[in-house]
Amino acid sequence: MSGTPSVGKPGQGLRLPDADGRLRTYLPRREPAAFLTKGADAAPLVSRTVFSAAHVVADPYADSSPGAPVVVDWDTTLAFRRHLWSHGLGVAEAMDTAQRGMGLDWAGAAELIRRSAAEARSTGGRIACGVGTDQLAPGAHSLEEVRAAYEEQLALVEETGSQAILMASRALAAAAEGPEDYLAVYAHLLRQADEPVVLHWLGPMFDPALEGYWGSTDLDAATETFLQVISEHPDKIDGIKVSLLDARREVELRRRLPQGVRCYTGDDFNYPELIAGDERGFSHALLGIFDPLGPVAAEAVRVLDTGDAKGFRELLDPTVELSRHLFQAPTRFYKTGVVFLAWLAGHQAHFAMVGGLQSARSLPHLARAYELADGLGLFPDPVAAEGRMKSLLGVYGVDQ
Repeated sequence: MSGTPSVGKPGQGLRLPDADGRLRTYLPRREPAAFLTKGADAAPLVSRTVFSAAHVVADPYADSSPGAPVVVDWDTTLAFRRHLWSHGLGVAEAMDTAQRGMGLDWAGAAELIRRSAAEARSTGGRIACGVGTDQLAPGAHSLEEVRAAYEEQLALVEETGSQAILMASRALAAAAEGPEDYLAVYAHLLRQADEPVVLHWLGPMFDPALEGYWGSTDLDAATETFLQVISEHPDKIDGIKVSLLDARREVELRRRLPQGVRCYTGDDFNYPELIAGDERGFSHALLGIFDPLGPVAAEAVRVLDTGDAKGFRELLDPTVELSRHLFQAPTRFYKTGVVFLAWLAGHQAHFAMVGGLQSARSLPHLARAYELADGLGLFPDPVAAEGRMKSLLGVYGVDQ
């Protein structure tokens, strides 16, 4: 039985607030979806390479305050990575979903990379880790300082045996005077890299400080610079991750990639069609939404592995409404919904986030996220998820 919104008698279901502040009754489902009851299948995915950008779990008992060093619950954080690996997904570590630059500082990210890489080695899980410049203090920096910060992080990631993802840099966006500065910095880094890396283009909807990345606010001009970096170093680039929430632009970009360079979609609005692809190609995936959708995403790709594109879309298309809700503007606060769903699904015992980011979304937003996720059958124990949702509603003064 799927969860459906309805008006019921007092005491039946949950009273949830809508966007207008009105309360309505929602009747939760009682059984998880079939893809959860089947259990995890660690068999590798064949037709697509799929990474989930994973969140971090805060230590709720730490006596920390905004701006203080982060305190992470390492055991629970690593357990969630094992959950993703158990379904055959790769883990994209220390990325935007892990609150890089939004609560997780470089010291915390470095420790996360070390611990997750060691866990990946022990379990045989696939891992790629974000390389940025967030150890630099706020303020202006020279291109040489930006390059050195990138080099420090690249060295650490490669020392752990992980694949590197060269993330977009706020410091580089501030320091670069034009496309030529991006070309020079990335050329230097790619020459330094021991193994092929993933280039990450994160749009300003995820981080306003990245406006004008690649040297222009004109996306067509920025795309040409991005493609020049790739064309000049194809042997050092495994693939690109594009997070612009523009399916047409991603398709056009991937069709211009050199042979052997993959496109990893980061489009949390249009991922089913981009992964399914067309007669001229397809995208692999590196997605924050695959944190809460890990089991259904893995099941969908296994269906696609059999050549059943229709079955793949039937599994994944219904999840888009939830993803678009979590990633609605201001998009950068999607992490709050991701951690909220992890709490409801039983992957952690609390709804607290590093930097206090649990306060970044409203109760109506969270209520709708719960309703959509429950309707999809994402909770292994729907009754427990309902109980947790009820406890949150009580904190906000919503009587049941």
